[in-house]
Amino acid sequence: MDLLIQAATQVATPLTLLCIVLGTAFGVVVGVLPGLGSVIGLTMVLPFTFGLPQVPAIALMLGVYCGSVYGGSITATILNTPGTPQSAATALEGFPMAMRGEASLAIGWITMSSMIGGLFSVTVLIIVGPALARFSLMFTPIEYFALGLFALTCIAGVSAGALAKGLMGGALGVLIATIGSDPVTGTLRFTFDSFMLTAGIGLIPVVVGLFAFSEMFLRILKLDEPGMDRTTMKVGFSLPPWSAWRSRIGMLVRGSLIGSFVGALPGTGAATASFIAYSEARRTSKRQENFGKGEPDGIVACESANNAVTGSALVPTLSLGIPGDPVTAVMLGALVIQGIAPGPQLFVNHMDIVYALFMALILVNVVMFGVGALGASVFTRILRVPEPILIGLIMIISTLGAYGVSGSTFDVWIAFGAGVLGALLRYFAFPVAPIVIGLVLGPMLELSLRQGLILTRGSFLAFLERPIALVLFIITALVLLWPLLRWLRSRRRA
Repeated sequence: MDLLIQAATQVATPLTLLCIVLGTAFGVVVGVLPGLGSVIGLTMVLPFTFGLPQVPAIALMLGVYCGSVYGGSITATILNTPGTPQSAATALEGFPMAMRGEASLAIGWITMSSMIGGLFSVTVLIIVGPALARFSLMFTPIEYFALGLFALTCIAGVSAGALAKGLMGGALGVLIATIGSDPVTGTLRFTFDSFMLTAGIGLIPVVVGLFAFSEMFLRILKLDEPGMDRTTMKVGFSLPPWSAWRSRIGMLVRGSLIGSFVGALPGTGAATASFIAYSEARRTSKRQENFGKGEPDGIVACESANNAVTGSALVPTLSLGIPGDPVTAVMLGALVIQGIAPGPQLFVNHMDIVYALFMALILVNVVMFGVGALGASVFTRILRVPEPILIGLIMIISTLGAYGVSGSTFDVWIAFGAGVLGALLRYFAFPVAPIVIGLVLGPMLELSLRQGLILTRGSFLAFLERPIALVLFIITALVLLWPLLRWLRSRRRA
């Protein structure tokens, strides 16, 4: 009890509360700006933590982390331009909702789902953090390959009506992910003797290009065509009624569970969790026919999942000293700078800091809800900017986002090329989301497969001897065969 009181006293100081508010607000802004993302946001505020005490410094980082994950979904919904890779799945349902005049409601779904997913992950972190961290240690490369294979079934979910095109896009994304050095041998592949390609093609420039640039290119072509008058399109903050939430509680819990589980596995991340949750929502929803047209089920699943990652990704970081993703790697560095050594001894020697972190994370998610609700008027003003000026601003911001990842003009050209490709694909009704899915999952799939084959001396059958991997393989097979089974059942009834 004394430790709880001590932690609450540290979090309740004016400096810590100010860091929570400023960090969360800055994180939302970073998320809204296409191409920046959580890692860049955390890197930007990292120098400011050097002169802060331990708890305010941690609170500032947590605010930027959670706020950036949420903020990316705002532009994904309003402009079909995901601010971060983890919000790409949200655009699949959020933008169609905005186009039919329900942007305020979409923001309400996003904000509430994000807060609940975040709070759910904090609960997971508090209750089962150490146990979940130990469970994640049971994952060998074989289990990671099985998980990645299951995640690839998302392609079928986001390619309804164009499955062949979606599979082609997913294969293209995996192919793009192989450019650069071999993860096992270091041999260069598909670089065409270009030094700039030796490090591979980054995810953020491709996402910026496929979504932001392609959307702007298509809008430029349609400037002279009559369309929705955005100056009269009202974007505010409207919470859906309880009757709408009641039928989606299961979707909310399922998305939060997926995000909490995936986030606790090192090397996965919020983008993977978001696409898995979206695929599951599309498969299990009672409103499957509405997906792709602005179905809240998809928004609830994606947002609860990607925000649930924020807390659970800290599980291996705090319990084992293993960063779950690049974001928590920066967080790990910040903790070490503050003189806190993550690992099993953290829960013995610095329990007051751990409790303070839990409380700060809860406050961050509550503040994030407030920022989303109060910032609705700002989103409305964005929409009232004349279309040519808005296109120009988004192009400039997106270019800076693509450039800012590594400070390379080559990334800008990659984003521009991906934008042209994305515009052509969308013009011919090819879904672009499968490319991102393939690019996100490709490196994990390849590395885990190669390492698994090394462990089993080239035997694929040995993969089935791992219980966790076998369960994941069976679930993947059931998901793929479910449409066929449902069709056979309907034929039998007829």
